[in-house]
Amino acid sequence: MKANKVAVVSSAQVELRPRWGGAQHIDLISAVVSSVFKGIGLTLDDVDFIIDSGSDVLDGRSISNCGFLGAMGAHHKEESRVEEDGLWAASYGAVKIASGAADVGLIIAYSKPSESNVNEFYSTQVEPFYQRPVGFEHLAASGIQAQRYLADHALSKEDMAKVVVKRWQDAANNGRVQIDAVPTVEDVLASGDIAKPLTQQMMSRKVDGAVALLLVSEDIARRVSKKPVWITGMGDSIDRHAFSSRASGTLEACERAAAAAYKKAGWTEVKPSVAEVSASSAVTECMVLEALGLAAKGKGAKLAEQNSGTAINLSGGALPADPIMATGLVRLSEAYRQLSTPEIYGLESPTSAVVHGAGGVGMQTHCVFTLEV
Repeated sequence: MKANKVAVVSSAQVELRPRWGGAQHIDLISAVVSSVFKGIGLTLDDVDFIIDSGSDVLDGRSISNCGFLGAMGAHHKEESRVEEDGLWAASYGAVKIASGAADVGLIIAYSKPSESNVNEFYSTQVEPFYQRPVGFEHLAASGIQAQRYLADHALSKEDMAKVVVKRWQDAANNGRVQIDAVPTVEDVLASGDIAKPLTQQMMSRKVDGAVALLLVSEDIARRVSKKPVWITGMGDSIDRHAFSSRASGTLEACERAAAAAYKKAGWTEVKPSVAEVSASSAVTECMVLEALGLAAKGKGAKLAEQNSGTAINLSGGALPADPIMATGLVRLSEAYRQLSTPEIYGLESPTSAVVHGAGGVGMQTHCVFTLEV
């Protein structure tokens, strides 16, 4: 049986801020849910299922999504929770529609890391007997990745600082991110070591936010949208839990996820018009671009800085704004907008995009989408 085509037809996102002090989770979720239906000809009554992504650990209570069902419009509807980045929720929803089990899905992801200790959140994900007691967590993993990558490819901290500046400037120009000032290379280098050789501003900035998308079947898409954006491929993979057992200088799970998505999409050459990728640091952004086949090994920094051929993270990506659990779905939302309304971003007739989400300590898990118009 041939799978049904699945399209993104609408998205909504609040401004991503280091702290949404005047808004609770339900306020952020309500804002995107009410906005995602505007101008699309669909209402909440048309939604067959709702899938949300969030973290009980970050939220500070078990089954925290039950407190947000009203804000999500999920009463008396099929609702599922994915305790992983929101791109996995979109994958789950796309499979439901492709199978013919539903026609309209509302995908939501949210996060308020400003109310949590993010380092402790990551420490819960490492091996509990040998790694956690000595303080190994996400920052330590990021520092080790950076040391290996820079040494392997004879790159400097200045190279990484240039990537950071480019991303913050992109976010200031195109993203819906609260930014007071774009840092200079000198600012990035002087921001203080956090996981040598990484400085504070070389790590992704954790922000509060929420995002929602509508996924629909082909019949619905052609009825409600003049320019639906089709999901043509998906892939995901998880790397070894033991950090020391992972391959050095590369992200093998990202490579596997990308290969699966490209195969499904029928891509024999990886030349998308747009790429929106997640990253936990400037170094891992370079590694992701290489794992996706957009840059040769060791050349990710050059691609990230110059955007040659493919528009990379026009939204700014995760470095200036990393709403944990929602970052990948924000990437999908941004790619959808760049394909559906390219004139806003100064793009000329883009036809395809690759979208990437990740999670876990040292970016252990990866999910990749291909989009086409």
